[in-house]
Amino acid sequence: MKKTWLFGLVFAVIGCATMAQTSTSQSGPAPKDGELSFPADYAAYPAFLKAVQKPKHVRDLFVNPTGAKTQKGGMFPNGSVLVMEIYNAKLDADGNAVKGSDGTNVKDDLAKIFVMEKGAGWGKNAPGGLQNGDWIYTAFSADGKPLPNTDYTACRGCHLPLGESKDFVHRYDEYFDKRSH
Repeated sequence: MKKTWLFGLVFAVIGCATMAQTSTSQSGPAPKDGELSFPADYAAYPAFLKAVQKPKHVRDLFVNPTGAKTQKGGMFPNGSVLVMEIYNAKLDADGNAVKGSDGTNVKDDLAKIFVMEKGAGWGKNAPGGLQNGDWIYTAFSADGKPLPNTDYTACRGCHLPLGESKDFVHRYDEYFDKRSH
């Protein structure tokens, strides 16, 4: 009986310490655009969408496991991270995107990596009229270093028209429609 009680006490103390550590790490000032950490393991995240074609770029998008649990029609939970790799398209001598045998742009070098992450109350630091829920944005170079002087109002302005019904996430419907197949 004594061992069981002692084990229970140790388990309770460890559990409380873990809970305190978790809530401490989530408290404090909410980050602002440009202050997110680079998610070094993002390539292991589930694919959100791959090979999204733009006139002179190709985009690969990833969602962390927390965000991947979201169901169509729902909002992404706090702790969701979306990552977008932006590759330059290979260009021909005339500056036109080179097309592969499938008719899509051929990827060249990785140009930038954009990250958007959601946390409780994070949207309160966004510029007035550009709140995208509680999403925060940060841009990184191909080697994972923050890109200084990035205009995050452009990111916010682009996501703003999507509204809460899409949780300010581009290609929301496409992601869920493709995921269900």
